Amino acid sequence: MTSAAQLSPTPNSATPNPPAGPSASMAPVNGKARPGELRARIAKALVGGAPGAQFSVTELVNMLGHSGGAIGNACETLVRRGEAVRVGFNPRMYRATATTAAAAAHATAPGPPGPAHTPPAPPSTARPTPAVGPPGGRPGPVTRPNGQQYHPRALANLPDVEALRRLREAGVPVLLYGPPGTGKTSLIEAAFPDLITVAGDGDTTVGDLIGEYTQDQHGGYEFIYGPLVTAMQEGRALLLDDATLISPKVLAALYPAMDGRRQIQGKAHKGETITAAEGFYVIAGHNPGVHGAVLTEALASRFSVQIQVGSDYDLATALKINRTAVRIARNLATCQQAGEVGWAPQLRELIAFQKIADVLGAEAAFANLVGIAPLEDRDTVAEIVTKALGKPVTALSLGRQL
Repeated sequence: MTSAAQLSPTPNSATPNPPAGPSASMAPVNGKARPGELRARIAKALVGGAPGAQFSVTELVNMLGHSGGAIGNACETLVRRGEAVRVGFNPRMYRATATTAAAAAHATAPGPPGPAHTPPAPPSTARPTPAVGPPGGRPGPVTRPNGQQYHPRALANLPDVEALRRLREAGVPVLLYGPPGTGKTSLIEAAFPDLITVAGDGDTTVGDLIGEYTQDQHGGYEFIYGPLVTAMQEGRALLLDDATLISPKVLAALYPAMDGRRQIQGKAHKGETITAAEGFYVIAGHNPGVHGAVLTEALASRFSVQIQVGSDYDLATALKINRTAVRIARNLATCQQAGEVGWAPQLRELIAFQKIADVLGAEAAFANLVGIAPLEDRDTVAEIVTKALGKPVTALSLGRQL
C-alpha cells in the first residue's frame, strides 16, 4: 500500500452507441436482479461480443440498464473471481476470460413485463462480495485502479473494504479521518472501483464540483460538467479528499445531493435540476492535523459514520520494512498520543524509508527520517532515533566537497 493516487474526474460527455453484442432484452425485469444475476448478465455481455472484445462500464450500463456503480462493482467482482479481466483504467475496460462463459450460464432470460404498479421486492439478504482470500482465512489483497494492492483491515468484524461497500448499499455516508499517509484514500479506492476523486483545498470552487463554461476549439463556450454532476448522473462514488480544506460555502452546493432530495440545481447552466442516479454515494477524507482543516458541524452532520484511520504498523512489518524503523514509528506514535510530540511516521513514510534504504543505505534513510520531521519535533525525533540506533543521527544533509 502506497500513498494514494488521485483519479482524475472526467467531464460529462455524450453517451456512446452500445457495441454489437447482447440486446436490450437482457435488461433486468422491473429493474431488479437476483443475487449474482447482474454478474451473470455482465458475463453474458462480455462473451456475446466479438472475440477479444472489450467493454467499458458505460457501454455495459447502456446494454443492461443498471447504474454505473452497480455495474462497476459487479465487474470488479468478476475480475476478482477470475471470470473477467480488466484491460484498462481510464476508462476501465473489461473482456472475457476462459471462465466467463461458465459465469454467463447463470443468466436467466427476462420474463414478461410486470403490471404498471408492481409491489416492491423485499429487501435483499445477499451479502456484498468480500475481498477474495483463502477459504476460512484472511481476506486477500484488493487491487486498486492504479494496479497497486490494498491489504484489508478489520472494521466492525468485517474486512474494511466490505464494510464500506455495505454502507454504500445502505446509503450511509462515511467520513474517514486520520493523519496523512495512513491509507484512507487507498481504502476508498479499493472499496469503490467506480470512484471519482475531488482533491479538496482552499481554492476549490463550486465550479470545480458542479462544472463551468469552457472555451471550445471554435472560440465558443460549452458547459463542462464537474465531478459531482458526473458521479450523480452515472451513479458513481464521489470522494471528497481533504474535504475539510474546502470552503463551507462551496460544500453547501453538495449537501442537497446527500439528503433526501438527492438533487442539485445547476444555477450556472440554465438552472437545470440534476437528480442522482442509483448508486451515487459520497465519502470524504479528513486530516485533522493539517493546517486549515476545519470539520464544521454542517459537514460532520452529513456523515453518519466517522472512522478513525491510523497506520497499520503490523502491515509495515509484513511488508519487510526495516524493523528498527517500524519500532521507532510505533514509539513516536505512542508519544504522539500522549501529547509529547506532534508527528509520527505513518505507513507512507515507512514505505519511502525502505525505498531510500534500498538505494542509499539504512544510515541515510534514518537521517532522512529525522529530516522530514516537522521542525518543532525534529529534536525529539532525533533523540529517539539516536537511542534506537545507539549512535548520533542528524538530518540528512550534504557533506564536504568530494
